[in-house]
Amino acid sequence: MEKDQEQKNNHKNTSSEETQRNNSTKTENLSKKVPEDENRDKETELNSEKKINELEDKLARAFAEMENQRRRFEKEKDDAFDYGGFIFAKEALNIIDNLERSKQVLENDENLKNTEALKKTLEHLDIIHKDIMSIFSKNDIKSIDCIDKKLDPNLHQAMMEVENSEKEPGTIIQEIQKGFTIKDRLLRPSLVGVSKQTESKDEKVEQNEDKLENK
Repeated sequence: MEKDQEQKNNHKNTSSEETQRNNSTKTENLSKKVPEDENRDKETELNSEKKINELEDKLARAFAEMENQRRRFEKEKDDAFDYGGFIFAKEALNIIDNLERSKQVLENDENLKNTEALKKTLEHLDIIHKDIMSIFSKNDIKSIDCIDKKLDPNLHQAMMEVENSEKEPGTIIQEIQKGFTIKDRLLRPSLVGVSKQTESKDEKVEQNEDKLENK
């Protein structure tokens, strides 16, 4: 009986020790597993945050591109509205030119001078000219005022130079063809003649001598 009891006690002790060892092993495994799980969770969180940042960046770029397209569209629409008739207006300037030429031809015709027919014809041409200029003005097409102005390459095109001691060099003293603008854009430059410094007789002689020497 005592031996049996002792064997049972030994068996219990053995079982208890095994249980303790198993529990200790499980604890160790759990302690090892927790850091691994934490690292895996952190890595997953970082990857998720990176993907979110990438998506936010892509969305920001997409919105920026959409805004740029919208602005381009608005500008193109405004330009089409403001300058859609640019070519038509430029061609229409020929009507003004032809009216002014016709008027000059009639005024210089010796057979028509001081006649009633010439007077009435010129009156009709002036009315037509005023009507056209009124239509131009309503559409922001305006003539360039250039006489006695300094030459501006953005508005004027110099066709010749004329000696003039009363004006500063580069001053417009003659308008060959009238220029026009449409809103803030040049429709056609003014063709002009500008003043240049009057040369003295001595300077002209020197220039002629230089020309002869070069020959």
